[in-house]
Amino acid sequence: MDTEPCRLYLITPPSLDTAVFPDVLAAALDGGDVAAVQLRLKDATDDGIRRTAEAIAPVCSDRGVPLIMNDRPDLAAETGCDGVHIGQQDASYADARRAVGEQGIVGVTCHESRHLGMEAAEQGADYVAFGAFFPTATKQARTAAEVDILEWWSELMVVPAVAIGGITTENCRPLIRAGADFLAVVSGVWDHPKGPAPAVRDFNVLFAEGR
Repeated sequence: MDTEPCRLYLITPPSLDTAVFPDVLAAALDGGDVAAVQLRLKDATDDGIRRTAEAIAPVCSDRGVPLIMNDRPDLAAETGCDGVHIGQQDASYADARRAVGEQGIVGVTCHESRHLGMEAAEQGADYVAFGAFFPTATKQARTAAEVDILEWWSELMVVPAVAIGGITTENCRPLIRAGADFLAVVSGVWDHPKGPAPAVRDFNVLFAEGR
């Protein structure tokens, strides 16, 4: 079992105002340790994604937090992101790696599949993402994952595992105990009753409690 502490992998809200979101993101990142920020705007135009990346890249860079582009290796490379996250229906791993280079981060969605996880790890993925672990309103989850996949992965693999799907401060403890290296969170931070910064702080308190 992995003894390194779990960390927060923050995903942007489904829609945002580039005029105000950089300040909101800055406050969230200042709330506590965040391992990475993923820019995921499924309904935005390419220009909208570019503008958002340009707006939030300095916020992430100033805090030493990698910025990961969702789905689009081409835009990741164009906007200077630190990496890209690809789904099973997106670009191939090889295309993603070529776009961001050997030093870039490439993460791969593996749903609830051990086979897909092992395949991605063998190709060289920097992390694999399993989910959805809980119901989520952020996107239509194609698959439901069980906690035991995290336990299995943690025991056998060295490539980090990200848990995703409906994760909040109230339900995340089993995922932490199972060995998730990162928790990918959207509404659990942005829609937290106390606000994003307290949500980040609360997640980090739970991480500090350990496995």
